[in-house]
Amino acid sequence: MENDSVLRRLKTIEGHLRGVTRMVEADAYCIDVIRQIQAIEAALNKVSSRILEDHLNSCVITAIQGNDKKERERVLKEISEVFEMSTKV
Repeated sequence: MENDSVLRRLKTIEGHLRGVTRMVEADAYCIDVIRQIQAIEAALNKVSSRILEDHLNSCVITAIQGNDKKERERVLKEISEVFEMSTKV
């Protein structure tokens, strides 16, 4: 995983979130606040997708190509759980 890129994106999102907090404190127009929150959610989803892609291309491939059946089952179960949780949000 490219930690520098992910960390840079997360710090940007963190700054954006602080901006939304200031908007709420200043009693900004609700729709403007919602739009900013949606932008933060989209940015977080992008970071999450990038981390998942890196995981699939490293840890999961290694486990699937390995000889340990339990490890293969474990990583596939993890991926299923991640997708299951994403539909509950």
